[in-house]
Amino acid sequence: MTLRAGQRVVLAADTRLTDSVEVSGVLVGFLSLAAGTGGTVEQVVDHQDESDDVREYERLKSLLDAFGGEMPPESRRQLEEKVGSLEPAWTAFQERAPRVSVRVRFDNGFILDGAQADVFVPA
Repeated sequence: MTLRAGQRVVLAADTRLTDSVEVSGVLVGFLSLAAGTGGTVEQVVDHQDESDDVREYERLKSLLDAFGGEMPPESRRQLEEKVGSLEPAWTAFQERAPRVSVRVRFDNGFILDGAQADVFVPA
């Protein structure tokens, strides 16, 4: 599910906001928001964790696809080897799920920023 700014959402599960709170050595409790608490998405951030190897693979693969047929055989072979050596980084990048975080302003006034998008469902 893709969230967008301005969309109404609710928490899919109880979400703990603080560690245990102690006053004078006595455990008082902790703060959490209950599942079903509604709010509005204010910001969506798509975190692309591309490494230098991933960017280089994309660049060289594009070059090979576009001009490989016109290249001298030795140059093409070297480029294919370089692309092949970067393929494991590309495969690992493709297998990772994209990480999306959101900033949600809840109806009760709380703001939760940097939360993973998958803890919310559309309202």
